[in-house]
Amino acid sequence: MTLSNEEIEKLKKLAKEVQDLMVDPDIDIEVCFDDVEKEEGCEVDLTPGYQPKYPYIKVIYKSGDGDVFEKKIEISPDILKKDVKEIKEFLTFAVEQFMEEIDSVEYGGE
Repeated sequence: MTLSNEEIEKLKKLAKEVQDLMVDPDIDIEVCFDDVEKEEGCEVDLTPGYQPKYPYIKVIYKSGDGDVFEKKIEISPDILKKDVKEIKEFLTFAVEQFMEEIDSVEYGGE
């Protein structure tokens, strides 16, 4: 995906916002925006052969049992058209949904 200068600037602002996103202390969030900001954890992938189409954040949760759960939340062109605040709200909601999924797996399946 080729990004315009405006989109690159928006992703730079978003990267800073995402790093301040405190959802849960057991969650790690990696910013994986090619050509803008890419953290080391973006290179390590639990999903073999995953080729992102869009910039994304990777959310990692490590349970007390040592299980690792991972979710990639891509920022498609439709989402990237929104302002930074709206994108941050979208990402926050997606991370919270991921936590609910983990809770249902860890505590609901007994």
